[in-house]
Amino acid sequence: MPTEFQPADPDFEQRVRASFGRQTAMGTIGAAIVRAEPGEVEIQLPYAVHLTQQHGFLHGGIVGAALDSACGYAGSTLMPADVGVLSIEYKINFVAPAKGQRFRMVGTVVKPGRTVTVVEGRAYAVDEGREKLVATMSTTLMAVVGREDVKH
Repeated sequence: MPTEFQPADPDFEQRVRASFGRQTAMGTIGAAIVRAEPGEVEIQLPYAVHLTQQHGFLHGGIVGAALDSACGYAGSTLMPADVGVLSIEYKINFVAPAKGQRFRMVGTVVKPGRTVTVVEGRAYAVDEGREKLVATMSTTLMAVVGREDVKH
């Protein structure tokens, strides 16, 4: 756990949860933040047939979208209250089919910065109480200040 990180905003959790609540894409897929700590965020979503690909696995685009949000919000936990973040690059590796009753996406800050932050993500499928790694992500975030179209 990234307990060594100190958030610049003492109200980071409320700010992150409010911002996530404005993400209609995450609401559409049924995702929710279940944990927000300095430098780490966990998002969960239930299995839903309308989010699958042709074999019945959670679609890779859905895995990527939720994992991108987990990584972005992990970085956001360490930012000042007036700073937004945008993903400027990510790479995802699918390591197993995303088959499960629910899914956990965890973003963990590797290296925070004033301008650029590096975050790693892990996506897990939870099926009958067993958890399996299904994807990994490496994300680069950019801090954004003073833009009305990028809210924090």
